[in-house]
Amino acid sequence: MELRDANPQDRPAWESLWSDYLRFYKVDLSPAVTAHTWNRLMDPASPMSGRFAFVNGVMQGFALFHHHCSTWVAGDDCYLEDLFVADTARGLGIGRALIDDLAALARARGWHRLYWHTDEGNARARALYDSYAPYDGHVRYRLKLQG
Repeated sequence: MELRDANPQDRPAWESLWSDYLRFYKVDLSPAVTAHTWNRLMDPASPMSGRFAFVNGVMQGFALFHHHCSTWVAGDDCYLEDLFVADTARGLGIGRALIDDLAALARARGWHRLYWHTDEGNARARALYDSYAPYDGHVRYRLKLQG
């Protein structure tokens, strides 16, 4: 398994996995939003980054994240916004490898915490996430302001 930063040539493989990820969550995004997300991943000035997992040279998973300041620590936190592993590659440890990789990266950059959300009914993902930290009881609310 190879874990590395996103590169411009990865776009077609990422878009294929991204499409599977959106289908899993029953979300339909415009191609413009997908293109904007990719452009952010490629922009060194953007706080959004991506780490990709490859098995035998084929992209099998990704972790999209960004860091931000926090009112709870004297430093930055890292938000893992999107984590996905291809159906055919589940059970190979790719999700765990991506989280471990991101945690190591966050530690190296001096970020204080790594956090993420998942769908309540995503039992397979929650089994992995529960091995890192207990459910903290927080409930997310999302107020749409545009679009």
